[in-house]
Amino acid sequence: MSIKITGTGSYIPTEIEKNEDFEQHQFLNANGSEINHPTTVIIDKFKKITGIEERRYASSNLNTSDIAFLAAEKAIADAKINPETLDYIILAHNFGDVSKDSAQADTVPSLAARVKHKLKIKNPYCVAYDVLFGCPGWIEGVVQAQSFIQSGMAKKCLVIGAETLSRVIDKHDRDSMIYSDGSGASIVEISNNNGGILASVTASYTYDEANFLFFGNTYNTQSPDTNKYIKMYGRKIYEFALNNVPMAMKKCIDDAKISISEVKKILIHQANEKMDEAIVKRFYELYDQEVPTGIMPMSIQKLGNSSVATIPTLYDLILQGKIKNQSIQSGDILLFASVGAGMNINAFLYQF
Repeated sequence: MSIKITGTGSYIPTEIEKNEDFEQHQFLNANGSEINHPTTVIIDKFKKITGIEERRYASSNLNTSDIAFLAAEKAIADAKINPETLDYIILAHNFGDVSKDSAQADTVPSLAARVKHKLKIKNPYCVAYDVLFGCPGWIEGVVQAQSFIQSGMAKKCLVIGAETLSRVIDKHDRDSMIYSDGSGASIVEISNNNGGILASVTASYTYDEANFLFFGNTYNTQSPDTNKYIKMYGRKIYEFALNNVPMAMKKCIDDAKISISEVKKILIHQANEKMDEAIVKRFYELYDQEVPTGIMPMSIQKLGNSSVATIPTLYDLILQGKIKNQSIQSGDILLFASVGAGMNINAFLYQF
C-alpha cells in the first residue's frame, strides 16, 4: 500500500497586477517616513530580488473559500472520485474569507465547511476543518492526511491551500508587491501503485522567531485607517529560512535512505526567487553537490507569492504542462518544502 496524490487542481485568478501598476503608490518606511528613492527604483530593485514581474488578484466577487472550491472541483474531477467518499477536507489558509476593501477575517463557519457545502457533500462523516500554519499549511495538510490514512481513520482526503492576500496588504508597504491570490487542491488517498509519500518532517520555531510575520498597522502614520495588515521582517526570515529549511529537506532525504541524486524536482514555496535559489544551493552544499539544472521549477515570476497556494498550484501547473521546460515522469522523486509564519518549516519526499 502507498499513499499518493491521485488528483490535482488549481485556480489562477483572472486579475493581473503588473509591477508598473505600483508606480503611483506612495511607499513608506515602517516609521512612516518617506523612502529616499523614486518608486520606479524601488520596483526595479524588488524585481531583481524577488523575481516577481506580476501577480494575480481574485476578482471582487470571489473570496478565499470560493477559489478553494474551484480548485477542489478540479482535483476531484482529476482523481475521478465521488466527493461523497471523502473522509476529510483539510483547508489551509491564514486569513479566512476577507471581503474586498476590508481586512477583517471571516472564519465562522470554517472555510473547509464552506467548501464542503459548495461541493454539496451530504456525508456527515466527511470531516471538514481548517489549518492555520503559515505558508507551509498545504504541506502540513498533506502530512496530516497521510497520518489519517496510515492510522486507518481515512481512505481519501481533500487537501486545499487557498489565500487572498491582496485583501490584507498595506499599499504603503513595499512588501505588498510580493503577495498574491490563488488556490491549489489535491486528493490524497490509498493506492495500490508504488511510490507515494516516502518521508516527511515538520518543525516549529517559536522561541525567538514567532513574530517574524505578523499583523500590523499601515505605514502611513497620518492615515485614520485602523485595519491591520500582513507585515514581515524580511531579512530575519531570509536568514532563518537559509539556516533551517535545507536541514529539513536533508532530514527527509536521509530518513527515506535515498541518494540526493535520485531527486528529480524540488517544489519549494514560491516566496522569493533569490531566497529559494539560496536555500536549494545550501541544501546541495550539505551533500557537497552542485545544483542540477532545472531542478527547481518556479511560478513566482507571473503568479507572485500566494502563501499556502504556491506549491499545490505549481505542482498542478507542471502536471498540466503549463510550466515551461518542466515535466514530471512516472517514478520521479520530488521534494516538497516550505517555510512561513510561526515560524514553521516542513517538507515531504514523494515518488510520482
